[in-house]
Amino acid sequence: MNNTTVWSDPRSGSQIDFDSFKHLAQTAERGKFDFFFLAEGLRLREMKGRIHDLDVVGRPESLTVLSALSAVTTHLGLAATVNSTFNEPYEVARRLASLDHLSGGRAAWNVVTSWDAFTGENFRRGGYLAEADRYTRAKEFLQTARELWDSWAPDALTRSGGEFVRPDGIGFFEHRGQHFDIRGRFDVPRPPQGNPVIIQAGDSEEGREFAASSSDVIFSRHSKLEEGRIFYRDVKSRLAKYGRAPEDLKILPAVTYVLGDTQEEAEERAAEIRRAQVGPQTAILFLEAIWGRDLSGYDPDGPLPDIEPDLSTDVSKGRAQFRRDRAETAAKWRALAEEKNLSIRELVIETAAPQTFVGTAASVAAEIDTFVQTDAADGFIFVPHITPGGLDDLVDKVVPLLQEKGVFRADYTGPTLRHHLGLKELS
Repeated sequence: MNNTTVWSDPRSGSQIDFDSFKHLAQTAERGKFDFFFLAEGLRLREMKGRIHDLDVVGRPESLTVLSALSAVTTHLGLAATVNSTFNEPYEVARRLASLDHLSGGRAAWNVVTSWDAFTGENFRRGGYLAEADRYTRAKEFLQTARELWDSWAPDALTRSGGEFVRPDGIGFFEHRGQHFDIRGRFDVPRPPQGNPVIIQAGDSEEGREFAASSSDVIFSRHSKLEEGRIFYRDVKSRLAKYGRAPEDLKILPAVTYVLGDTQEEAEERAAEIRRAQVGPQTAILFLEAIWGRDLSGYDPDGPLPDIEPDLSTDVSKGRAQFRRDRAETAAKWRALAEEKNLSIRELVIETAAPQTFVGTAASVAAEIDTFVQTDAADGFIFVPHITPGGLDDLVDKVVPLLQEKGVFRADYTGPTLRHHLGLKELS
């Protein structure tokens, strides 16, 4: 149930072929973007036991794709989602350090957690981890990975007769904690960035604290101006107690965009895209995820069901945003539908992540600048609705206007992702 990708668009291409990833990444680099970000789950999401045809099925593992992209890009950062619940620190630290070396200091790790036994069924441990413990494990996981990266001193590698020599004692680690009890030698030298850039996407109280204490970037869902300002102030205000400055954490909302030669054309195009993103079947599935009932007999172009949600069941598997506050969401949706006389499909179109920036290239560039200048964001993660050409218009039409304003780089000025983001370089 990926409600962003429009598979029916004739320009929509493969989500598996390397050329698709290459086109997107090289377009992002042409636009002087900070990094290319791949999200990833550890189980195909289901609705009533079936894989829905709007989800991405079969996309290759993120770190493998990014390692390949490191060979066809030169400056673009490469960010992968890697789960801290069903992986181990040594393996993840090794893979990320390797990517940082292969790319010359461009790796980033989006640290995510899994709360559900549904995902855990893919692993021997199953759903062993209580939800309350997911952030404690994630924090210790990240701490342990950093201990592994830091087990090599920055100057540990020296050249002797053309060969690398590792002094005795380099790479030794020992960690004893609640979730991990490991010791040994880490066999990959310290990454060029010291540590890869750390990204985190939690919006809960625990997630905000985790980001404030440990992350370099927080991936935010607050893409409306005033909501963004409130979130920005809240998270930035938490940094001082961890000895961090406001510039040590970058807040990047996920946003979409639709461009047109006129505002009217852009709005018409945006409406077409939303209807393509939320077809009749998708509308019913979104409603079922909130209602917890089989609603397949209802007309998506008709009114909301007169029955109340069944909060004791969960027909949607693997989608965290549908498991909290379902009663409150249902009440809000019903009130909105009554106020605006919306059908099921119209309601889902209005509530399920409408486009962020809709307008001409000039108006969208101005909105982007307003967000950053008024402390609603430090930048953005753009989510295109088609692959592989979804970033083309943004790079060709909007980025040059931001460069003319002097608010976005004209070229890369340093080699590492930390440099692109204006983060402190680690010695």
